[in-house]
Amino acid sequence: MPELPEVETVMRGLAKVLDGQQIHQAAVNREGLRWAFPPGLAQRLTGARVSGFRRRAKYMLMRLEGGDSVLIHLGMSGRMIITPAGMNTPPPKHEHLVMVTGGGQRVGFVDPRRFGAVDLMRTEEEDRHKLLAGLGPEPLDEAFDAKVLGAALAGKKTPIKAALLDQRIVAGLGNIYVSEALFRAGISPTRLAGAISGPGVKRLVEAIKEVLNQAINHGGSTLRDYVQADGEIGGFQDLFLVYDREGEPCPRCGAKSSISRIVQAGRSTFFCARCQK
Repeated sequence: MPELPEVETVMRGLAKVLDGQQIHQAAVNREGLRWAFPPGLAQRLTGARVSGFRRRAKYMLMRLEGGDSVLIHLGMSGRMIITPAGMNTPPPKHEHLVMVTGGGQRVGFVDPRRFGAVDLMRTEEEDRHKLLAGLGPEPLDEAFDAKVLGAALAGKKTPIKAALLDQRIVAGLGNIYVSEALFRAGISPTRLAGAISGPGVKRLVEAIKEVLNQAINHGGSTLRDYVQADGEIGGFQDLFLVYDREGEPCPRCGAKSSISRIVQAGRSTFFCARCQK
């Protein structure tokens, strides 16, 4: 499933072609994805002008003039595909939502596995939406610091890997970037979250911000379905230090240790048992 950097990258791609544009035509090709589309979605989008975008965790919010917001969740296999309008080519397979702008761009939401979602709400009610209410702080916000994360982890008797995947503790992190951040911070994924010291929490916050920003700068990570809005794959998978590197030498320890893989809560965790304590 796309994580924060992939969603941020897709959102920026959409903003380039949609921000300030009027949606001249919108159409839906099925009743919904993971959930039903809002009633009259195509009619409410047609004629609307896009006023901006916001990302919250792994969700994109496209804001419309007049005070509505469209929530878009890519799910496991969702992609936003931008092409010039009027091309004499068949629409992509599994395309469920289409928007055509006055600027001559066609934006389609393609989702073969249909775990994505689209919803519509008033902009002032975004944070009260059922998918957004209760989410933790954004890890790239300035307000997210060691004090905030330390308070959230205090007393937690779950492994730090599981704690960081809890969207109520910090929003938007997923399996890839938690593994990468824990390695950079030198913290074992099996350590109890509440037992991490103040300096360790500070290192972890810095590592989370560093790896997320680096991934965004490289267009996210493409492992299977994810592509950017312009169709290009991400590039951060070539810079993984531990994720999917089982058996390879540790980037920090060299030949003295290799990357291990364990399973935590059904998810693969990659780490160095020698330098992550």
